[in-house]
Amino acid sequence: MVLQTPVTEAIVPATHAGIMSGYLDALSLVERLHRLLLDVIKDEFERLAILDINPVQALLLFNIGDNEVTAGELKSRGYYQGSNVSYNLKKLVDGGFMHHQRCEVDRRSVRVRLTPRGQKIRDVVADLFARHAKGMEDRGVITFAMMDEVTSTLRRMERYWSDQIRYIY
Repeated sequence: MVLQTPVTEAIVPATHAGIMSGYLDALSLVERLHRLLLDVIKDEFERLAILDINPVQALLLFNIGDNEVTAGELKSRGYYQGSNVSYNLKKLVDGGFMHHQRCEVDRRSVRVRLTPRGQKIRDVVADLFARHAKGMEDRGVITFAMMDEVTSTLRRMERYWSDQIRYIY
């Protein structure tokens, strides 16, 4: 999805055109960054000859970490952003990366946690992210203060969008 819609003065007043242009650039950049992140993980796995898991599944393992969660909690806690969580969970269980167990109280609900094999993948991703954070800092790509500002801004945007979904203006 490319968000390079031309901004016309008829749609957006001139005073807001700069914000609109920057907003569309930011949306496009967030999407590109996510795709690049998946490519970076894929490249790391190819380098390490890890071929039985895809980057989306690896991110899911990384985000779950040491937690034990239900499938429903994966999205609500922000561990998984995709629409096909059941498919990826099944693949991870079948691949031996995750344990799954029916809840004692609610037999319809399934709890999942990483196996030792899943923990190894999580560690590979964590090491990759640590190397990148250090590399960006060492090369002056981003400072702690800059990263803090970026994440604060993205959190405000996330909150705004969440409010829009809930019809809170």
